[in-house]
Amino acid sequence: MSASARTALTALTALTAIAPISWGTTYVVTSEWLPPDRPLLSGLLRALPAGLLAIAIGRRLPHGSWWWRAAVLGVLNIGAFFALLFLAAYRLPGGVAATLGAIGPLATAGFALALLGEPPTRWRLGWAMVGIAGVALMVMRPGAEFDAVGVVAGLTGPVAMSAGVVLTRRWGRPVGAVSFAGWQLTAGGLFLLPIALIVEGAPPHLPIEAFGGYAWLGLVGTLLAYTLWFRGIGELPVVAVSFLALLSPIVATTIGWAVLGQSLTTMQTVGFGLTLLAVLAAQIPRPQRVAPRIPKPALTQESSCR
Repeated sequence: MSASARTALTALTALTAIAPISWGTTYVVTSEWLPPDRPLLSGLLRALPAGLLAIAIGRRLPHGSWWWRAAVLGVLNIGAFFALLFLAAYRLPGGVAATLGAIGPLATAGFALALLGEPPTRWRLGWAMVGIAGVALMVMRPGAEFDAVGVVAGLTGPVAMSAGVVLTRRWGRPVGAVSFAGWQLTAGGLFLLPIALIVEGAPPHLPIEAFGGYAWLGLVGTLLAYTLWFRGIGELPVVAVSFLALLSPIVATTIGWAVLGQSLTTMQTVGFGLTLLAVLAAQIPRPQRVAPRIPKPALTQESSCR
């Protein structure tokens, strides 16, 4: 790979990483600003307005088979993922939810094998385990409660998104990243709309800080983040991209320390380092072993005359 190509790849990876970095703010925004016990409403208000805005900006609608493909991707990447993400965030301590979400790279590797025929490398599988261990050390708290519904939601959410990531890579991106994100965000939001009304009823009165929280999550954590995320999925190795999601608990832990005044223990610092190391190492392909070249025996004059 040339130096210019390597630089372009690094720049694209850095831009894609903005998405999980912004997602790392979800836990503090949910706990501090959003109304309690409204995971479906939170997912709906995060996805649908941002999706409609993206479609208005991109001015492209799905065509042909992309109507149902966009719907499938919207449910996996947005609708189901958002609902399960907020459900886990409400019912579990943030550390437990983040640790369960760290299975994303392993799930992505499995779907990449099944749907793309790309076998996982031992290099990235090993770093996936390091990443899970690092997240657990970084965010788990002694005596954390394991709510059954929250655990199921925390595991199912990243699996759904992993399937969506791999299908996105398999089907490609037929339009610009903004329009592509808009299709999926709108489909995911429409999926959540009737479920939120049936399960949670009419929206409650929202305090002023909730509007700020939804605006941040919708514009930065969704519209900008998913535009960059889907662009990266189309051009970067799909399993390597999934490791970038581990930046989310890193950011969440950093915010807890810097903004909320939470202290970091020695084990949490070790976990922080392991998780970051796993993210960085997974972006580097494992060096391929080159078989030693065996020189051919020189032809003697006798053999050359035969």
